[in-house]
Amino acid sequence: MTTDILMPKATAVWLVDNTSLTFDQIADFCGLHPLEVKGIADGEVARDIRGADPIANGQLSRDELDKAEKNDKYRMVAQKSRHAELLKPVKKAPRYTPVSRRQDRPDAIAWFIRNHPEVADSQVARLLGTTKATIEQVRNRQHWNSANIKPVDPVTLGLATQLELDAVVKKAAEKKAKDDARKGITEPEGPTLRPASETGVVEDEAPARADLTAADVWADQDDGDED
Repeated sequence: MTTDILMPKATAVWLVDNTSLTFDQIADFCGLHPLEVKGIADGEVARDIRGADPIANGQLSRDELDKAEKNDKYRMVAQKSRHAELLKPVKKAPRYTPVSRRQDRPDAIAWFIRNHPEVADSQVARLLGTTKATIEQVRNRQHWNSANIKPVDPVTLGLATQLELDAVVKKAAEKKAKDDARKGITEPEGPTLRPASETGVVEDEAPARADLTAADVWADQDDGDED
């Protein structure tokens, strides 16, 4: 049986030492197996665990305990402890991006696509407070504002701190290194492309440009802007 009470074994220790409840009653209340409770009573289990009073911490009422001690068939019902409420994990709220900064997110997405393609879309979405759909639109140049999107790092745009960015990039790099090692891929130590004069194959420029990625296009645009 599962239970939401705090410190079930410590609670069982206290109930064994301070009440006349049966092993089954204690096991039911604490979410333990009756044999485990018997082991606690025999000193074979939880020897070094200090008992926790469920009445003092608000998980059991005195009335419930009295009813159970008078009737070994009665099963105690735990109360919602204020301590348990305080210790519940708090779900992290979605990252908030000021309205004035939201229009800059596509630029930050483009920066990740061009400079850190190893960073997963889920990581980018979490860091920038965006969606995978928006990332895909920017990557495929299908975003409604594609003509005006230019890669700018998220720190400059105020969408993330340098520490947050470094942590995301480092985590992605480590994962990629592990994946590459698993696949037996190693970094090339020298040039891996042979010149066309050696291969005897010269391709037209137009088909080659047809294969350009979005990252290449942004790189060309940046070069053109510098000129």
